[in-house]
Amino acid sequence: MKAVCTVLALSLLLAGCARAPKLAPEVIADQVAKLPESPDDAAWNRASEHLAKMIPQDLVEPRLLTPSTPEVRVRALTDGARVAFRLTWPDVARDDRPGPARMIDACAVQIPEKLAPEPPDPQMGGEGKTVQVTYWRADWQASVDGRGDTIRDLYPNASIDHYPFEAQSLEKGSAAQQEMQKLYAPARALGNVRSGPREKPVEDLIAAGPGTLSPGPSLDAQGKGSYGKEGWSVVISRRLPEGLNPGQRTQIAFAVWQGSEQESGARKMRTGWIPLMRRGE
Repeated sequence: MKAVCTVLALSLLLAGCARAPKLAPEVIADQVAKLPESPDDAAWNRASEHLAKMIPQDLVEPRLLTPSTPEVRVRALTDGARVAFRLTWPDVARDDRPGPARMIDACAVQIPEKLAPEPPDPQMGGEGKTVQVTYWRADWQASVDGRGDTIRDLYPNASIDHYPFEAQSLEKGSAAQQEMQKLYAPARALGNVRSGPREKPVEDLIAAGPGTLSPGPSLDAQGKGSYGKEGWSVVISRRLPEGLNPGQRTQIAFAVWQGSEQESGARKMRTGWIPLMRRGE
């Protein structure tokens, strides 16, 4: 009887091991006819998964000295023209509402601008070695999903008596009303394109070393994120890196910000370079 129990236990253990997903040692972009836009699309179940270990950004100020996000799970798919990445990571708090002293959940994908035997420094590239960054933010996602951008939307428990730009003497939608509104939206009045309503939750950036991050040429980036009981799941897509043919490799790196840990800007969890291979057709 003891021998039978031992055999049964071993069989169950082996069966469990057989069902455990095998992780890929690199990020592999598998070929599909159509790229999924949603994180919960069934197409992701057929993609290879890579477990990317994260480290704090402790090289340049402001540094992150306390580790937060331990790892991010990555899957990739390509249709031959674009490439999409699904990033999932644990996060116990959903931080997608802007406000004083509030930081926002976010993630980013970084790829060298040019395929080369020696990649740029993974810490935002270097002089003459540019990197392309596609950046997603949770508050932008909330805006795209329909949350308004007014004080009443962002602070639902606030008590508002009156705003001058809502005065009956100002015609709704008039130039005078719009000018008065700017007094209560200084960032927008100064042309800050990173504030206010969004058409999409991602943006294309470029860098050639720490402290050089700036808006970059369009990579036609798209994105969509969703929050669940285990944390965030985000899809980021962009044009396929130039020259990345089937069977070839480039490099990719990832970054994650947890708002509840006061992570923002350079204070983030990151990876080093990870090989990114486009699977042969």
